Amino acid sequence: MTSRTAAAAVALTLAASVLSGCASGSDAAPGPVATSTSSATASPTSSASPSTPVRPLAGRTVVLDPGHQLGNRNFPDRINRPVPAGGFTKPCNTTGTSTDAGYPEATFTFQVARLARHRLKRLGARVVMTRKTNSDRRWGPCVDVRGRAGNRSRADVKISIHADGSYEPGAHGFHVVRPPARAPWTDDIARPSRALAFDVRKALRGRGFASSTYRGRDGIDVRRDLGTLNLSDVPTVLVELGNMRDAGDARTMTRPAGRQRYAAALVTAVRAYLG
Repeated sequence: MTSRTAAAAVALTLAASVLSGCASGSDAAPGPVATSTSSATASPTSSASPSTPVRPLAGRTVVLDPGHQLGNRNFPDRINRPVPAGGFTKPCNTTGTSTDAGYPEATFTFQVARLARHRLKRLGARVVMTRKTNSDRRWGPCVDVRGRAGNRSRADVKISIHADGSYEPGAHGFHVVRPPARAPWTDDIARPSRALAFDVRKALRGRGFASSTYRGRDGIDVRRDLGTLNLSDVPTVLVELGNMRDAGDARTMTRPAGRQRYAAALVTAVRAYLG
């Protein structure tokens, strides 16, 4: 073999070796694959989205029933007509009470209910209000409609929000009204409603509110004469958040910070009851 022929043979051998090595590297691709995998693993960490807000009441339905309506006094014929109340009849509604300075119960309950609704919705709950306005031009709804609110939607809980108007000297504080076991009306919801009443009482006390000095027993009252409770098929209570005729209670009710405290207590009670 001549020197020129030998050199050509060596060149061909080197070329084949290089081509063979490239092919082998392409199949395995250890470098690029490792780099790509590393980038893919690191990417979610570096571009992670903000954590999802905690929504402990997702999938739950809460009915809030702000007592009365601002315009009830303007519709005496309508609010005085009798409606079913659980084995008997009662007037459709009443005008509600007010503070000595004229701040209406209807306005107070509506404002507290809206504050509670906002908090509950942020926690994931679906909130149903028995009235969506606080208007001098509207009336109702009647107690039978309020009582059945939540039945069709199979709500998890219903709270009727009120304030009292007692002139009894020194009368102040809240009380929670629950239904007794009264067949065939409330025997199916009496026990869970009792638990709800205790949760509402505990939550209100936890926010610094005192239980009633004049109504119920240790902040809890049991009544069988309220259509709002008797016609409910879901656990329910009616809470008198205080006595609007008492100067101390009225001062709390008329202040935004006070209404926020009431609303926060109701939300705490719902969370405790629903677990």
